Amino acid sequence: MMLEKVPGTVYETSVNAIDGVTIAMARDDKEKFLVLTGNPASPVFQEFEGEILSGELKKAPLSAANAAALRKYFPWTAPISLRDRKTTIGCGDRLGLASVGHIAAIKHYQATPVLAQQSMRELDMTGRTYRQVVDDTVFMVYQAGYKEGYGADGDHLKKIKDIDVALAAGMPMITLDLSEVMLAAAGDWPQAQIDEAFAKLDANTRKALLDSYADKKIKVGDSEIDMDAATVRRCAVMYLQALDFAKEVYEHLKSKRGDKFDLEISIDETTSPTLPTHHYFIAGELQRRGVEFTSLAPRFIGEFQKAIDYIGDLAEFDRQFKVHADIARNCGGYKVSVHSGSDKFAVYPTVGSMTGMRLHLKTAGTSWLEAVRVIANHDPVLYRKMHKKALASFNDMLKLTADINKIGDVDAMADADLPALMEMAEARQLLHITYGPILRDPELRPLFFTAMHKFEKEYDETVRKHFDKHLSLLGVPKK
Repeated sequence: MMLEKVPGTVYETSVNAIDGVTIAMARDDKEKFLVLTGNPASPVFQEFEGEILSGELKKAPLSAANAAALRKYFPWTAPISLRDRKTTIGCGDRLGLASVGHIAAIKHYQATPVLAQQSMRELDMTGRTYRQVVDDTVFMVYQAGYKEGYGADGDHLKKIKDIDVALAAGMPMITLDLSEVMLAAAGDWPQAQIDEAFAKLDANTRKALLDSYADKKIKVGDSEIDMDAATVRRCAVMYLQALDFAKEVYEHLKSKRGDKFDLEISIDETTSPTLPTHHYFIAGELQRRGVEFTSLAPRFIGEFQKAIDYIGDLAEFDRQFKVHADIARNCGGYKVSVHSGSDKFAVYPTVGSMTGMRLHLKTAGTSWLEAVRVIANHDPVLYRKMHKKALASFNDMLKLTADINKIGDVDAMADADLPALMEMAEARQLLHITYGPILRDPELRPLFFTAMHKFEKEYDETVRKHFDKHLSLLGVPKK
């Protein structure tokens, strides 16, 4: 039986055949599903769970078992390590719906997407699991027919037990957040307190560190780093325990996946920017421990607030970022990683050019906001409900610097004026941080996903345009 007999619309990009069985993604007015046609005696036909609509036609749900079957028969649907890819973009799909739009943009550029990217906090906010995050991406990759490889990132993980959950779901990238094992507070300690803490370290460790770094002018590319003994002692107190933990995590990853993983080191969750001397110390000590890391995320100068453009002195950002890029290029060749990187259009030309495109850019909430934009454009009644839920919930979320009183009363706005809120910093930040309460609301959740299914094409195109802007401003070369 041919695919024209399918009860719904088939995605032409998803049609593939194996062992006499044709498998495609399709949709009707309510849901997406897989369809299989061909020899019902084939092991492929039999392995996919689902409903036999006729002797040669099976309708298969988007289930964990069927995602596993797709990965088995079409290995290009499974995430892979991207340690050999120069430019990688963490797309961050909180809904399991954005990957088709991401792919539509990035397939025209010399970059590789990390399509599945979630933190434990995001899983809690959305009610998903790492298994669901990966499986949702598998189906979207199959739908788009994207065979060029993609990554999956267990983002901002702090504990080995959580890392193991991500690994078990097939996520090859782990972003190790060192914020809870580094002594960030020591950055503000008086020197006497630093010296007292340093003196408690093993004598051989103290000597090795001072011999390696103290009172040296270190040339890294065009930049020069001046490391005095006081800075070395401060770095030791702040970071040594965290770097030992990074070594433990690296050995754990190696035992689980050989060399098929990407380890990102995150030191960006601090209150003050990462000094170049500290970046150099961290990179050097990771390498001395034999830790192979793909990327490192410093905390950059200025404000990388959620959902809006960079806030700060652009000339000073350029000056400091160049040193960070020089350190990465000359101290192992790892990628500079920019967290909270979505919509930071003002700094993209600097980030792209100064890294020579050897970078990892992390985005997450911006694809959620593009979904909100679609709702505002096409379902004003639902948008108002979501907006009011956001207003009722924002005090319980991350601290918000924006003055939400500037937004105005959505009930007093015309329907045609609602989409403009997604161009307003205060409204963007409000909706960005309250995705959890909206998606967990028992009334709003089904209304939202029903609307997103209805407006699937509009969402795909909105995400494509938004990410095309990201990639072009970064300066990623076209294919």
